[in-house]
Amino acid sequence: METVRNVYWDSFAQFRSFYKRVLNFGNEMMKGYWKVWIFQSFHGLVAIGSLVSFILAMAFAYMYLFPTVPPVVRSYGISNSGSSNSSSSVEKCNVYEGSWIADESYPLYNASLCPFAERGFNCLANGREDRGYAKWRWKPKNCDIPRFDARKVLEGLRGKRVVFVGDSLSRTQWESLICLLMTGVEDKKSVYEVNGNKITKQIRFLSVRFATFDLRMDFYRSVFLVQRASKPAQAPKRVKSTLRIDRIDDISKEWIDSDILIFNSGHWWTPSKLFELGCYFQVGKSLKLGMPITTAFKKAMNTWASWVETTINTNRTSVFFRTFESSHWSGRHRHSCKVGQRPWLNSWGMDQSPVSDTIIKVVREMAVPVTIMHVTPMGAFRSDGHVGIWSDNPSVPDCSHWCLPGVPDMWNEILLSYLLP
Repeated sequence: METVRNVYWDSFAQFRSFYKRVLNFGNEMMKGYWKVWIFQSFHGLVAIGSLVSFILAMAFAYMYLFPTVPPVVRSYGISNSGSSNSSSSVEKCNVYEGSWIADESYPLYNASLCPFAERGFNCLANGREDRGYAKWRWKPKNCDIPRFDARKVLEGLRGKRVVFVGDSLSRTQWESLICLLMTGVEDKKSVYEVNGNKITKQIRFLSVRFATFDLRMDFYRSVFLVQRASKPAQAPKRVKSTLRIDRIDDISKEWIDSDILIFNSGHWWTPSKLFELGCYFQVGKSLKLGMPITTAFKKAMNTWASWVETTINTNRTSVFFRTFESSHWSGRHRHSCKVGQRPWLNSWGMDQSPVSDTIIKVVREMAVPVTIMHVTPMGAFRSDGHVGIWSDNPSVPDCSHWCLPGVPDMWNEILLSYLLP
């Protein structure tokens, strides 16, 4: 590459010397007879032609030496090393580069008829009158996501254990997938929560079984993915608890025996969820009072990555990590929540996230195959899909969580496109 670059610079130097000689000769002639006018015109044409040739030569040289960088969204890719279970359609393009298109066949289920959809996410049941937000489908630019077929998916997942690990956004996706699959079950009573629990954020472990298909759908609440610990001895008064960012969550042993494992994290990595509650970072026995959240998050992600590499048999278990889900808070202090009725035509920069960037970088450096579900760009346009004031607590607007049915259903259609042929 360096040799080629030197050749172009040498050529440029020779051409510049030649160009100067031609220009000086033309100037001398202009001092002579009136015939110089003819030469001057000719000189002008030569100069212009030479300049155009030079610009073209340099342009070709630049394109050769510095190939065009693809769009940011495309550059994120889909996985760090691919997946043998992925469908050919998904493998051939970036399913996260595309647009939302109206589709009257959506939504794919009625949340009021799904006993596993949390009331807080059922916006229609909570008084939302416009229904258009649920009638949009994500269309990738260069491929198609297979249409959802509940019976086909249930048969494909027969005998499997699917585990979701993360925060309330992970629970929303878990609920969405259960409701989607319920549409293909004839005997609704054959689907039940194994401990008889009601679906709620207060419970750390939830498991729904599809008895006819011997299928389990589990959710584990682990918002940081690493261990939370009590206040260390002799810690400053402001410290109430710590986050052991060098240790995976103590319930991680429950995640191992699974066929499909989907993680998320990010929404709790904020000052209001950490420092303002007296929670600080800890590595080993050392308290890291001055460590920035971004640094701690990367360390926690590396801890998670190491755990996956050393604990999970990726020949059996397909591992996914979903990136940061776009929220649409506005106002000076980002406390205002205004929910529209249609997707935005512009992402307004919300298709970028430092959290997502960290996730992508860590996963891409892993020694085992983990698929990145980069949903950040596609969610950036969907301010209309948030819960807003249509939750079980309308006095507290919500521009982080999503209505069901809605955007999380599309995450699951993409997930299934990786898993089923």
